[in-house]
Amino acid sequence: MTHHHLGPLAVVTGAGSGIGRAVARLMLAEGYRVVLAGRREAPLLETGAGHARALTVPCDVTRPDDVERLFAATLERWGRVDVLFNNAGVFGPTASADEISVADWEATLAVNLTGSLLCAAAAVRAMKAQSPQGGRIINNGSIAAHSPRPRSVAYAVTKHAITGLTKSIDLDGRSFGISCGQIDIGNAATELMDAIGVGAGALQPDGSRRTEPTFPVEDAARAVVLMAGMPASANVGSLVVTAAGMPFLGRG
Repeated sequence: MTHHHLGPLAVVTGAGSGIGRAVARLMLAEGYRVVLAGRREAPLLETGAGHARALTVPCDVTRPDDVERLFAATLERWGRVDVLFNNAGVFGPTASADEISVADWEATLAVNLTGSLLCAAAAVRAMKAQSPQGGRIINNGSIAAHSPRPRSVAYAVTKHAITGLTKSIDLDGRSFGISCGQIDIGNAATELMDAIGVGAGALQPDGSRRTEPTFPVEDAARAVVLMAGMPASANVGSLVVTAAGMPFLGRG
């Protein structure tokens, strides 16, 4: 079954809100076929807005059966996977290493890390098997992959770990035409940023609170779509995009 007249096929996790929603909508606008994955169906339907090239698949990325079903539905509908945007994530508890409960730690790792692995694994299997072979995986890291916020141990650890996942996928995908890159976004204006309190005053390393600059989520999405649209002969391995002037470089 050939679909060469159609745009590339992208699977976007966490497509019901924030960066995932913005990326899915921009991809649809640019001619991609997009599979919208997320835990709740209603926000996914809102993201897709009845678009003919959008397929909605409720999916909890921490559940292997859900992830298998997501990719089975994708292949049944469109026969291939060109891009996976591994985006589902949670900020997790506000806690330092001595404060975090084991349950909260494991819950954060389950979504941010195991969920990303499960989706990548299913995407790689599809990309190896399809003809033409290959594809691209983009992992949503965070500038927390470089420099943590105070009292965010689970989040910081998972995002540092995503870097290892990204490099491993890219290395192991080499002989199959599979590329992997990581985007680290700082202070895009999303619900997650509100949860951290960026607008109201985010906790700084010196104990003060500061209202930090943010930038539109649509501009973060443009960076993801730039990575997604690179030719197979090129890969953006790492891209950092932040609100101008946010306290990240230097001493904060």
